[in-house]
Amino acid sequence: MLHKPQKDAHKFFRKIVLATALMTGINYSAQADVVTSIRPLGFIVAAIADGVTDTQVLLPDGASPHDYALRPSDIRKINQADLVIWIGPDMETFLAKPITKIAQNKQLALAQLSTIKPLLVKNSEDENDLEESSQPKHDADHEHHHHGEYNMHIWLSPEIAKQVAQAIYIQLVEQYPQQKQQLEVNLRKFNGQLVQTDKNVASILKPVQGKGYFVFHDAYGYFEKHYKLAPLGVFTVNPEIQPGAQKLHYIRTQLVEQKATCIFAEPQFRPAVIHTIAKGTDVRTGTLDPLGSGIVLNKDSYMKFITQLSEQYASCLN
Repeated sequence: MLHKPQKDAHKFFRKIVLATALMTGINYSAQADVVTSIRPLGFIVAAIADGVTDTQVLLPDGASPHDYALRPSDIRKINQADLVIWIGPDMETFLAKPITKIAQNKQLALAQLSTIKPLLVKNSEDENDLEESSQPKHDADHEHHHHGEYNMHIWLSPEIAKQVAQAIYIQLVEQYPQQKQQLEVNLRKFNGQLVQTDKNVASILKPVQGKGYFVFHDAYGYFEKHYKLAPLGVFTVNPEIQPGAQKLHYIRTQLVEQKATCIFAEPQFRPAVIHTIAKGTDVRTGTLDPLGSGIVLNKDSYMKFITQLSEQYASCLN
């Protein structure tokens, strides 16, 4: 049993702990960072906002922007954010409704910007989906994502990334006018790094520009066009299920007839699926990660991301 002085001290200590917890909670809930839909946009924001504000990403590693379902914690992030940056409803369908509930000056839809719209490439010009034209539509393992009229994987274009950085800078200056000088410095650094990284990536990919390959996702058109790569087409398969006999025969025939050097999967593909597809051919297998899973957000993330992607291409095609 506590004596009175001990009781008083104990009560005082509990009050201090409670007050600290409440203050911490208030600070935490009031913390309003910049929130991006996907990690690659977070890479660019982290560079421009470096030293100004934190960046948070909604889409966790391993998830797809095409079918992600927001969690309650995601909704809280969106509602508390100073700024939410996304591409648009043709890419992140999971954000289309929630974003209508926040103020216009707290959201930025990149695909709608006048500086980016003219740089968009139509899907019909950008992809060669062999399954769409040559295979029946009713395959049980047929899985293909459409993003409307245009290819919305805009973060894979260094040219568009520069425009994205500029748009983010303008929006951040509006949100944090007192930090304009720091934001200007960050933008200049980003643009300078992008020029140098672009040259480095072009150098990495130059030896493999004429080597043909197939992918399982029509995401890479901007990157391929910018660096003059030679994609042969897109196979549409479910990453979790081994293709049926008819589809396997078709894919293997295409790999051989078109003299493909490599076939690229993505991180979500089960290794067994890729092994089954490539079995019996001389085609190498590689993995491309268009979302930069695992790359930590900081001022150098975007440069690391496109360099890593170029190395993923080169390691299989060389």
